Parts: sequence; structure tokens; C-alpha cells
Amino acid sequence: MTTLRLALAQYPITAPTRLEQFWSKLDAILGDAVAGGGQLVVLPEYASMEVAACFPGAGTPAAELASVSQAAPTLLAGFRDAAQRHKTWLLPGTLPWDVGGRVVNRAPLIDPQGHVASQKKSVMTRFEAESWGVRPGAAPRVFATDWGPVGIAICYDVEFPSLVHAQAEAGAWLILAPSCTDSLHGFNRVRLSARARALENQLFVAIAPTVGLAPSLASVDENHGYAAVYGPVDRGFPADGVLARGVLDEAGLVFADLDPDLLAAVRADGAVRNFRDWPASVGACGTVVLEAG
Repeated sequence: MTTLRLALAQYPITAPTRLEQFWSKLDAILGDAVAGGGQLVVLPEYASMEVAACFPGAGTPAAELASVSQAAPTLLAGFRDAAQRHKTWLLPGTLPWDVGGRVVNRAPLIDPQGHVASQKKSVMTRFEAESWGVRPGAAPRVFATDWGPVGIAICYDVEFPSLVHAQAEAGAWLILAPSCTDSLHGFNRVRLSARARALENQLFVAIAPTVGLAPSLASVDENHGYAAVYGPVDRGFPADGVLARGVLDEAGLVFADLDPDLLAAVRADGAVRNFRDWPASVGACGTVVLEAG
């Protein structure tokens, strides 16, 4: 497999008054990403929620969800057009998608010819479930790309080891984790979980967050984080497993060159073999009993 140059957006949430402003912003980001050599561009979870400012009712979570989910097919068509024009692979964050009156959180993965595959978020946060009524989607999937199988773990999903491990077992060497967190607590949960998933599965995990303040929007009013790529904590990789990271809460792009062959080498002959030894760790648990003091 060949090396992938990944471009991760620290996406600044604003409040556009016209959809044309949203598309111009996307074009600028994709233009910079491609100019920097990016071959696969990742935007954050719920980046598209900022277009709620273009519709009546912005300022309440329910109205914003309704307007953006209604606009989702139009937004997806725009993302497909952008990927084709810029000749790049694009994960444009996620879209709230209405499936027969049931809204799910859907991440499209678009190739340069405009073909679309998608991963739905598996586990909902309290805000999604209790304030929005967003429902769990499909089980984890793995997607064929020019660089081999890739998985998507949307924000909260990356906090659950079994979801990402299932993708690793299916052949994924890279997990894309678009995120949207309104506090440093939330961001650090995603960040630390992504690092753990990279360590235990001996693969790459990339996070891309929303950043900035948009007080006129109820759904994405406060956003914190930085983009980063994590890998195994073993020889051939940085001692802390951090391959790239951005500056906290600053808009911009973070690039990383990822070689899947390095993962194959460390899985075969690393100081440890976390991925291979996963079944042994499960079997060792057995039945846990409370020992008397």
C-alpha cells in the first residue's frame, strides 16, 4: 500500500447567513488542503450544523436539527461536487440524516469521482439522545480506499474499544474520528480514547474537531479541540505515539503522512503485539469475583 497524506481540518464554526458563504468556506479549506498535498480531507462531526443559521428558527436545538436534516440531501450533493472539483477524497464531517422520521448521525466518505459510502454513529451522547432525539445508526463498517481499508468512528464512538477493534479486525489500518465537543472535558475524552485505540489496535487514529464560538447557534455554540494523529507507542513511531497535532482552538489544517506498511511491521515484530494479543486479554478476564479481604 502507498503512503497517504491526510489533511485534518480544525474547522471554525461560524454563522453564515447564506449557503453560498458555507460553500465558499468549504472551497477555501479544500483548496488549501489540496495545495498542501492532502489526498484525503477530514472535516469534523456536525460541521454542517452551522448552516442552521441560514434558516428560520436558529437558536433552538430542535429547530436547528430539523432545518439541517431537511437540507442534508442538498448538502451531500454539494459535498460530492466539491470532492469532484478538487479531485480529492473527502469526509465532510457528519450530517443529521432523516431515515423515515428517524434522525441518525451520518458520516459520508466521498471519493474523487463522487461515489459515496457512509458510516452512521453507533452510540449517542446525552445531548444527541435527550435534546435532539438522534437515534443510533448501523454497526461499524470498513471502507475500501486507494490506500486500503479505512474505518470511521464518529466522536463518542471512538470512546468504546469494541467498536474500533471490530474495524481493526475487519482490516482497517486507519480510523477517522471526526468530533464535535463543547468543552475541554469532552475533547480530552475523545483525544485520550483515540490514543488508546491506536495503542491497543496498533493502527492510526485521526481526530478532527470543530473549534470556535458561535453564540447565535444553540447546537454548536461552543467548540474546543485540536486535530491530531496517533499511532502505536512502539519502535518506529514517536515515543508518545503522537504523529501530528494542531494548536488548541485555532482554525487551520493539520497534515500527516501515514504509511500502512509501518503498522504491518510493528504488528509483526514490535516490542509488544497488542493487536495480536487482544484475544488473550479477553480470555484472561474470565469471571471476576470479589475476593475477601
